[in-house]
Amino acid sequence: MLALSVIGILSAVISVHGNGQIQSEFGRPVQQLQSTGAPWPQPQTMTSATVTFPLADPSTFRIYQKSQTLCPVLDQAFARYFNIIFFGTPEMSEEEKLMKLRDMRQHGRFWNASLHGKNLVALMGLSVNISDCSEMFPSLESSENYTLDVSEPFASLTAHSQWGALRGLETFSQLVYESSLAMLVVNKTSITDFPRFAHRGFLVDTSRHFLPMDILLQFLDAMAYNKLNVFHWHIVDDQSFPYQSKEFPYMSQKGAYSPHYVYSQSDVQRVISYARDRGIRVVPEFDTPGHTQSWGSVKGLLTPCEDKSGKPTGDYGPINPILNSTYAFLKPFFQEIFKVFPDSFIHVGGDEVSFDCWKSNKDIQNFMAKMGYGQNYSKLEAYYEKRFLGIVEDLLAKPIVWQEVVDNGVQVVSDAVVHVWKGSWQQELAKVTQLGYRTLLSTPWYLNYAGSPYGQDWKTLYSVQPLLFNGTAAQKALVFGGEACMWGEYVDATNVIQRSWPRGCAVAERLWSAENVRDVNEAASRLAEQRCRMVRRGLKAEPVTGPGFCEFPGSN
Repeated sequence: MLALSVIGILSAVISVHGNGQIQSEFGRPVQQLQSTGAPWPQPQTMTSATVTFPLADPSTFRIYQKSQTLCPVLDQAFARYFNIIFFGTPEMSEEEKLMKLRDMRQHGRFWNASLHGKNLVALMGLSVNISDCSEMFPSLESSENYTLDVSEPFASLTAHSQWGALRGLETFSQLVYESSLAMLVVNKTSITDFPRFAHRGFLVDTSRHFLPMDILLQFLDAMAYNKLNVFHWHIVDDQSFPYQSKEFPYMSQKGAYSPHYVYSQSDVQRVISYARDRGIRVVPEFDTPGHTQSWGSVKGLLTPCEDKSGKPTGDYGPINPILNSTYAFLKPFFQEIFKVFPDSFIHVGGDEVSFDCWKSNKDIQNFMAKMGYGQNYSKLEAYYEKRFLGIVEDLLAKPIVWQEVVDNGVQVVSDAVVHVWKGSWQQELAKVTQLGYRTLLSTPWYLNYAGSPYGQDWKTLYSVQPLLFNGTAAQKALVFGGEACMWGEYVDATNVIQRSWPRGCAVAERLWSAENVRDVNEAASRLAEQRCRMVRRGLKAEPVTGPGFCEFPGSN
């Protein structure tokens, strides 16, 4: 039986309990998981009637663009969502479709005039109308607003841009569910929707463990299903340098785990294009001056550590900030990065800079004395950041820095973004926004810290209120989004999807939906349904809300 969402374990139900469970005829508590087409994230405003429309047969159902504006992104999306709506998965061969359609028609999944006559009014399709399709790539300023009206004979989706239309297509696909008669139906519905925060991201680390391309693309699919719009690609770190530079190819040749664990230029472009087609920006992170041990192939870039006699120990510390050759390398390297990645933002790190090696190096000690820094190595870090961020500014790129850069007293450029990730985030947000910087929040959304599943930590993730800190309205307006983070020390291709999803869904709804959407008990059943949608679409999202049942692809 085709199920686009969730079915209950037992159909015999005696009573419903306030904890979201049902009692079976044998007295066993089971989650009430029957789908009614509840969307995730929760739209800003939504009215839904009990009137339902069965979907017309796929041979006649149409998803089409009503406006005259040509939009290739939408053409691809129409085909993708057609498959999702009718077959539960975005990709299926023509042969598989024919077989599935034959089975679905035999079991009466769709409205058929000869069988149903005028007793049921079918939904014949979805018309999409957009005002502008001129943006080649989504940006922070892009509109994601849309309105969706589901009424016979055609549902109507209206948006300013293709990015808003993509969000509306996702919502429409989620409204479709299986009725008690096993037909694909959708309720009469009216939605006006837009995101609460413009930047809704997910950091993925591909340095600690290399993630193959198919996993990265699956991750982007998962983000699109939850209306997240920024893929923060922490592509390199101390452990490995898998980015294949055009100008400096030896960096990956010597810095990657192996020649097979490298993202070629074509791989990077594929990720960017795949993300763009789903309305997702790709913001790369090349963290400096720390977290750069894998950059050691660049001669003279890293600081040599020395013993008390001034002899090199053979170890290296952060990037050497006192050499002009350092900046002579950084300029062309980041010129390349800014050309390869189309987004106007670049994450340049700046976190966890260890001063130990700098302190041991005699040349750096002499430089410190010459500059009058004393033993305050935060001033040396500030010296580096000022020169380095000047290079970034000259490229007309907008830097994102981890909070330590500002915590250590560096005055970054006015359009820089400070990324809060540690400590008391409420106090940090208050401090950073008081300085006038735009800010992103990640501290409470480090998903790599996986607690006991019995604690259902998604509830804690869901309950975060990003603007709940002491500050003026002007300060709170500077918090323009946040990111979930999945650092890679203990995840690779075998578990990164499971550990990230559907826990990441909790962050997605917090960043999209209205502030007053915060009822954990109400969200639980919708999250269970969303998880099963993702499973049906081919993602191995783990269960997080307790016992229940999802129908897996190919299980019937």
